[in-house]
Amino acid sequence: MKVFHAMSSGLCAIFVAQAFAQTPPPALASSVGLMAYPSKGQDAKTQNIDEGECYGWAKQQSGYDPGAPPPSATAAKVEAPPAQPNGARVRGAARGAAAGAVVGEIANDDASQGAKNGAAAGAVVAGSRNRQARREQEAQAGAANQQAQAQADQHNAQIAQQKETFKKGMKACLEGKGYTVK
Repeated sequence: MKVFHAMSSGLCAIFVAQAFAQTPPPALASSVGLMAYPSKGQDAKTQNIDEGECYGWAKQQSGYDPGAPPPSATAAKVEAPPAQPNGARVRGAARGAAAGAVVGEIANDDASQGAKNGAAAGAVVAGSRNRQARREQEAQAGAANQQAQAQADQHNAQIAQQKETFKKGMKACLEGKGYTVK
């Protein structure tokens, strides 16, 4: 019976050790895209300590933390306002009719024909002005979109530059501690 208890206790100890055995944490250098080889025979524990120190130093020097990178910027798209029926053509036709009636009366004593011609011309002119205003609004929205995208691109380029500076700093630190880094 004592042998059975001893064997079962031993097996339990093995299972518990396996259950709590953890794989070593991933190397910090590889998490940022660097490969560090211990060229002076450093063991895994020493390498983890050195990588941790170099990670902290590079973070301090560059102002960039790969563990908590700043969010990437995206440009919000600005849409031109939708066309609103505003009665400009009707008002243009009314103005044109009034002017046409006066001109028609003066020119050939026919106010109604002048009003018809003036109304048609007034509607065309008002429609043209509406289209021109719409094109201007679309151009302004396009310019705003280009500016927002340029700002987002500039922000993202700055983040990429900080990340590269961090990697260069970590590489320099690890090389100073006797690692070959690629």
